[in-house]
Amino acid sequence: MVHPSELLPSEVWNHVFSYLSEAEKSCVRVACTYFRKLIDHPSLWRNWSVVLDFPDGSYYPFFWETLRRRKVTGVVLRTSKSKHIEDVAWSLPGLTTLVMEGCDAANLECLKSFKNLKSLAIRSADVVHLSMVSQPEQLTHLSLCNLPYIGTYETISAVIQFKNLASLSLHVITWGIPFSKIRCILASLPKLKHLALHVSFPRSSRDDFDVSEPNASQLTSLELFAMSYPLPENAMKLMPKLKRLTMYNKDGPQERPGNRPQSVMSKWLSDLHELSTLVIVEGPLVKEYVASIPATLMDLTLRISKFSLEDMAAVAAQTPNLQRLHLDTWPSHLGVNVSQIPKLFPKLKRLAIRFAHVPEKNFLDLHQLQDLEILEILDSHPDLPVLVQRLRILTRYRLRVLIPPYQRDVLSCLCVSGMYC
Repeated sequence: MVHPSELLPSEVWNHVFSYLSEAEKSCVRVACTYFRKLIDHPSLWRNWSVVLDFPDGSYYPFFWETLRRRKVTGVVLRTSKSKHIEDVAWSLPGLTTLVMEGCDAANLECLKSFKNLKSLAIRSADVVHLSMVSQPEQLTHLSLCNLPYIGTYETISAVIQFKNLASLSLHVITWGIPFSKIRCILASLPKLKHLALHVSFPRSSRDDFDVSEPNASQLTSLELFAMSYPLPENAMKLMPKLKRLTMYNKDGPQERPGNRPQSVMSKWLSDLHELSTLVIVEGPLVKEYVASIPATLMDLTLRISKFSLEDMAAVAAQTPNLQRLHLDTWPSHLGVNVSQIPKLFPKLKRLAIRFAHVPEKNFLDLHQLQDLEILEILDSHPDLPVLVQRLRILTRYRLRVLIPPYQRDVLSCLCVSGMYC
């Protein structure tokens, strides 16, 4: 007799299961053998990564078989035993993404066992023996985070051997990477598209540095963590193709004597004619650099402590085609100004704001955003579920609303959230 679940084609079930969370998939999987087979289909686990901490020693063979059926290619390893790392390499030969946390020199020796590695992240390690990577020419993504005993020279020497890198992240390494070393990194890694640095700026650094030589950098995304001042005003001329700029500033709007952060940011923004995404955490007041924000901007994130209605209007005037806006103005709040967002940013498709101190009427005014697809609420409130439902009714259920808590990407590091959240 045919099981009722088999009356529908597997493609239909696959589509239904695609809407389930990881926990929901696990519940459905134990219902019957047929569902277990369907749930383990690779299409339902695309871009999914597993965290392995070996709490009870080695995993059972059927566990590895399940991961292979799902064609899992990303693993976060939280173990200090080389045997466990070798088990992963042997059991998942198709692994392309590996995150190693809390590793030592012996653990890094095991890197040679991963033959298909394309993305590697090392966190909280005392040493960097990247020469153990089996196929260095295959590596396209490299991230080094929280390496307190590694110097600038050792770090740069270790990374520039990977000539095909498209993405490089160097976070919280000793005292940071001097900004002047960016030129060296770009020259050594010609295919680099994304660069993230925990930067340092010596007090004696010059306002500018030489950019007279022709620059062939392909860099399109730059992230600078723990920014302080002074900064070279002409730095962006090294990266003329930049489309995404992220700046996590150490200081708030109170400018220190002798520094000119507002003029630096204005000059940087005015030199980026192809910029489409801008992320700013703290730093100078918005009014100091808003006039330099390019009209090409499509995605803007502001995590700042002061933001007035006048600032909002000024930003809107500079960004007529903005589609994604993330406003986190804590400890201040948007309040009734939320109702002005549909008028100032009518083309928004995604919006992220805090709900605190926003009156009900002003919150519901967001239904006027005709193109809005996703609304992300950054804080919790007991009234949210009811108001969210009312808002969805007003939008005829076209709006998707995200509320805390959010599921964090296990492949991402905690460097930024640890410093600024």
